[in-house]
Amino acid sequence: MVKTDAIARRILGWKLNRWDRWFDYEKGKFIHDADFQPEENLNHAMLVVERLEELGFSYSVNESSRVCFNGICGTGETLPQAITNAAYSIIEHHSISNSTKMWQKLC
Repeated sequence: MVKTDAIARRILGWKLNRWDRWFDYEKGKFIHDADFQPEENLNHAMLVVERLEELGFSYSVNESSRVCFNGICGTGETLPQAITNAAYSIIEHHSISNSTKMWQKLC
């Protein structure tokens, strides 16, 4: 859940509304945590890919279980897991102290 929460908040820009749901201000709707499972659902993972592409990241699949965004890669047993791990790696590699401009774009 830590990865999912970080991705929802930092990449998708959703705000934590309650312990079990986020609010998407762009669409004006609530998203329950059970309705956003990018590690398990390819459609949910592709939402993350689309958002990162909007922010200027290039998406590439090197193998069925390895995904890269601008050279930051992640692996997983499935494609959704690889996407989630790569997206989380972006968050880990771009700390607030060295990437204020990036987080201004994301949030």
